[in-house]
Amino acid sequence: MKVFWNDIQRSHAPQFFLQRGQLRRNFEVPARAEALLAAVHDMKLEVIEPPAVDRAALQSVHAPDYLDFLEQAWAEWSALPDHGPELVPNIHPSPEMLAQGARPSGTIVGKLGWYTADTSCPIGPQTWAASIAAASCAVAAADEAAAGCAAYALARPPGHHTYAARAGGHCYVNNAALAAQRLRDRGAGRVAVLDIDAHHGNGTQGIFWDRADVFVASVHGDPNRYYPWYVGHAGETGGGAGEGANLNLPLALGTGDEGWLAAVDQAVAATERAGVDAVVVSLGFDASKDEPLAALQVTEDGFARAGEKIRALGKPAAIIQEGGYAVDVLGRLLTRFFDGFSG
Repeated sequence: MKVFWNDIQRSHAPQFFLQRGQLRRNFEVPARAEALLAAVHDMKLEVIEPPAVDRAALQSVHAPDYLDFLEQAWAEWSALPDHGPELVPNIHPSPEMLAQGARPSGTIVGKLGWYTADTSCPIGPQTWAASIAAASCAVAAADEAAAGCAAYALARPPGHHTYAARAGGHCYVNNAALAAQRLRDRGAGRVAVLDIDAHHGNGTQGIFWDRADVFVASVHGDPNRYYPWYVGHAGETGGGAGEGANLNLPLALGTGDEGWLAAVDQAVAATERAGVDAVVVSLGFDASKDEPLAALQVTEDGFARAGEKIRALGKPAAIIQEGGYAVDVLGRLLTRFFDGFSG
């Protein structure tokens, strides 16, 4: 299996994180990627630096004005007097503002609130470069899947919380959505995104909400008690042409292996019924029992068994790294997942 990685992804080093009213060090640190990369080397997998993704590919799932914002944000922020070390919003347009015709601001402070969903996606001097490098890895993995293979994109920063025109939850470019669209563009009649990150893939759901050609299934913690809080409920099944092409399987916090794997079984079975030609796996390890929040209490064996279940689909797969913040165990979890996936 080929692994796609670019050293530029180390350069994004967010600091700001607000948790229950307290400032804490951001969990999405470069050491995450280092741990995963070390495991890849230990498994003796081939590591390749992919070609840079082009603007047309990015615009296949993201709005041009959002991409312009993300690319130019640091330069505009740096021109402010007394600016902070990262871009963090202090206002977002409320539903009332949007209902009354709110529109983007011309200033970087206003743009920041418009194009971000929360405060957990601080933008630093290297965020754009690292995000584009991660996106390039995802597109390269999709190209491998389009050729009938499986590949792993060691994508950092992650992406599944990013909407077409809004960052959020440590995510800036939606790597999984890019991979799914790339597979469609390369001839796949229908593609599935199977998201097993502990958090609902709200950005991916949003991008494909009204489309029938991409089936999205997400296994995650109950959003009544867990990020992203407002979406990820079982009743969200898609809209318009996409009605029935979205499956959410929210789980009670503390569920553990058996309940989590039963939900993975449901997602896999639904993917089989959807008649897809290829699969994009949003692979998050934040369901682990060793995570800082430990929401779903999944063990190493659970991840290995999940790999087996996804392999049983028998479809070409682009595996895209999402979350997972317990740096000391990430390499082991990746190894165990690949043990199951590779058989």
